[in-house]
Amino acid sequence: MAKKRSEPRKTQTPTTFEQARDELFSHILRCGVLEASPEHQKEWFDDTMLYLGDRFADLSEDEITQLRVLGERYCQPVARHVPVGASA
Repeated sequence: MAKKRSEPRKTQTPTTFEQARDELFSHILRCGVLEASPEHQKEWFDDTMLYLGDRFADLSEDEITQLRVLGERYCQPVARHVPVGASA
């Protein structure tokens, strides 16, 4: 049987960076950026970073840069690993 908890769970409020990151990933999925050409992705990220900087004004320039890196990595295709000695 499961043990009952006597105290309620404590919820943590996400940081501004976490909120901005989650919003960025949501925008990526909704806007179809994954299928866009690299040139269009760059334009989209330029515009979106400006938007996120305005929306989350307390983010530092470094955090905005980190968000962009995370978003660009998220858009990269998955690298397939081929075992050594196997032919592709």
